[in-house]
Amino acid sequence: METIYSDLKQLGGKTELPETPEQAVLERVANPQADVSYCVRFTAPEFTSLCPMTGQPDFAHIVIDYVPDQWLVESKSLKLFLGAFRNHGAFHEDCTVSIARRLVELLSPRWLRIGGYWYPRGGIPIDVFWQTGAMPADVWIPDQGVPPYRGRG
Repeated sequence: METIYSDLKQLGGKTELPETPEQAVLERVANPQADVSYCVRFTAPEFTSLCPMTGQPDFAHIVIDYVPDQWLVESKSLKLFLGAFRNHGAFHEDCTVSIARRLVELLSPRWLRIGGYWYPRGGIPIDVFWQTGAMPADVWIPDQGVPPYRGRG
């Protein structure tokens, strides 16, 4: 029986963590509620990547909000994509915006924003924010709920 989930390749089985974000396969499914505007939130409180200069790990709390149109991101593929950054060397700004742009390319959402709340490097936390445009007026979109840095936790 054919369903909107029939084309998924990673869900329901063992899938290896991709070696790089570029190798990660993000999957999408048709949005069965495409006639309704609503917000979807993904939170990755233990995101890691590598400093491109030192190779040391960097840690972030990533919050992704989006208002879907015709497509939803499949969450296991998103987890694998985010996990692929753990051996990827890039600055905080590049990691954060790259995640958002890849999702926009895949989903063509009505709206998307990302907050990358990075833990201190050299004593300075670097928070990175990006969104596709003005926040939709007809959708309740809560605050991302991550306080300004004061010993985040």
